[in-house]
Amino acid sequence: MATSDSVSDEKSVIVPEVENGGDFSVHVFSSAEELLSKRQEEWLGKSKPYPAMYSSIFGGIILDPTMMVIPIDDHMVHRGHGVFDTAIILDGHLYELDVHLARFLRSATKAKIVSPFPQSTLRSILIQLAAASNCRKGTLRYWLSAGPGDFLLSPAGCPKSAFYAVVIDHNFSQCKGGVKVITSKIPMKSPFFATMKNVNYLPNVLSQMEAEEKGAFASIWVDEEGYIAEGPNVNVAFITREKELILPFFDKILSGCTALRLLELAPKLVDQGRLKDVRVGNLTVEEAKGTAEMMYVGSTLPILPIISWDERPIGDGNVGELTMALSDLLWEDMISGPETQRIPVPYK
Repeated sequence: MATSDSVSDEKSVIVPEVENGGDFSVHVFSSAEELLSKRQEEWLGKSKPYPAMYSSIFGGIILDPTMMVIPIDDHMVHRGHGVFDTAIILDGHLYELDVHLARFLRSATKAKIVSPFPQSTLRSILIQLAAASNCRKGTLRYWLSAGPGDFLLSPAGCPKSAFYAVVIDHNFSQCKGGVKVITSKIPMKSPFFATMKNVNYLPNVLSQMEAEEKGAFASIWVDEEGYIAEGPNVNVAFITREKELILPFFDKILSGCTALRLLELAPKLVDQGRLKDVRVGNLTVEEAKGTAEMMYVGSTLPILPIISWDERPIGDGNVGELTMALSDLLWEDMISGPETQRIPVPYK
């Protein structure tokens, strides 16, 4: 067997190739410079979907995509001990950053992760990151992890927590077409984990894959009592035939920032006489399938009409008028809402 010294002197070592049983020569990078050069070559001429990243491990903002990495011994990577959140960048403004940050830190507290910075510093970092990215439309995702240190179960060996953030260039627009959904058979998370925006998203991933395999856009989770819960990464809302807007209670699901904003804005349609009421409440599957309109609610949608569920039309099977009226309310708030909702990005 080769020693560590002899391996470092070789360009490659021979290991079995799984696919055809032959020998596969694994390249051994002799230096960080060689690896960096190879990675930079791979990015030549390509668009950069991630124009900027921040890492508290590096202590600054990174513009080179080849260096947008996190340590493999970070407990968020191998133990899932981390939380995250997202804000959007639209027309050069960060929308609802403060409410997302507040939820982010609530999740961190539940996950027993202490932020390396106070909320005001996190906010400043994210605004500076958005400015450095020069991105006018996209998403801003950020994570708090227990940090790097070792591969044990407990984070006791991690010197301190880590904060990461990345800007994603994403040309989203207001959703106007309807989609089909299914009822998920993948078990949903328990309330403790579902109400915390943590990185353990395997149930969400499997639920999404389940829907795609059946030709649907996404899925709907139903809780153990038979009440409507949420989608794989979005909230869900309904308009009854009596013109009531209903969202499920948030006690067992994530309290979506966009969903909460919708509950604040929707009474405008009540004042106009277009809606009768706006509330949260329990809905059974049959009650929900019998509503007049149905929609997903999430940051980059902000509303996505649902026209079919388990091959059964919702309402008349078309995008609902009130669904789009609610979508217009949120979209207008995103592009021209009050300063409390929209933070201008100080691009240089």
